[in-house]
Amino acid sequence: MEEGFALWANPSSPHAEGRKARAALEDARERIKEALGWDGELIFTSGASEAALLVFDSADVLNEVVSAVEHDCIHGFARDRGLVEIPADASGALDVEALDRLSVEPSHHARRHIENRRLVAIQDVNSETGNRQDIENYAECVHQNGSLIVVDCVQSAGKFSLSRNIDFALISAHKFGGPIGIGALLVKDYAMLKPSGGQERGYRRGTENLPGALGMAAALEDAGDPYVAFEILEPFDALADECRKLGGTWLSDGLSDPTPYIRAIAMPNMSATAQVMRFDMAGIAVSQGSACSSGTMKTSRVLEAMQVEPEIAANTIRVSVGWNTTRAEVERFCEVWLDLAKPR
Repeated sequence: MEEGFALWANPSSPHAEGRKARAALEDARERIKEALGWDGELIFTSGASEAALLVFDSADVLNEVVSAVEHDCIHGFARDRGLVEIPADASGALDVEALDRLSVEPSHHARRHIENRRLVAIQDVNSETGNRQDIENYAECVHQNGSLIVVDCVQSAGKFSLSRNIDFALISAHKFGGPIGIGALLVKDYAMLKPSGGQERGYRRGTENLPGALGMAAALEDAGDPYVAFEILEPFDALADECRKLGGTWLSDGLSDPTPYIRAIAMPNMSATAQVMRFDMAGIAVSQGSACSSGTMKTSRVLEAMQVEPEIAANTIRVSVGWNTTRAEVERFCEVWLDLAKPR
């Protein structure tokens, strides 16, 4: 990022300094694509929310279909356009029959028209439960029906391999150790989008964030495999056993494909709102639902979609670990959780 700040010129400027900044920006673009294994196009944005807005506003489709367990950002965009929802079951997996039915373009049984295809939005790793969807299978279904798929890869990019069978992907750098305020929309083919701006090949307005792009590339290249070492996460296993003994609910038990970096845990006899405050007093940051909407202190829409019992959903907190989380921090969380959960 320091290198980027030193290159002060606008990457769109034609003079020598601008060309130097442009060269650094394009180098970052190619490094990010290589790190992600993405062979399509990449449009820099301020984060995943802007990337989502760009694709929902500019994708060459008739209408949108979203899964019931999507991030609130995606639900908000789709709701403004007439929400069509794919239900999920208690494991967090999508109803494949509903996906097949809802992703069929209106003219599928007649002559196909590109302008009639649908845009189907599915989150790769759920931001509240950590459950991963079967993106390869869903993408195949969507494409067979003549529609496009956009995948929210915010919680999976830098941690898991991205599917090459998707049309759009949303990513945010700060979710894999990069800077806040930079992200990208990955696009299989620019022909799927309508141009809407002056920068980024004409698909976005605004001067590109060169320091952010360079920081994003560096963070992706530094992401390890696994993203967080097993020994750091190990204390969660013992906590899961204690949680069950105390009458709590370890939601990973029932998920179709739980991932290690996000846990949803229901504590017996204490609301999620109270837990968030008590953990904060202990110097531990957790959230109720996704971090973007946890300030509302409302029961999670995702848990409702998964048919989680209301009393369990109301007591569920979201716990996530990042690139710099230590084993001592995980052990401290487990210690505080047990202290709060034990009967008085």
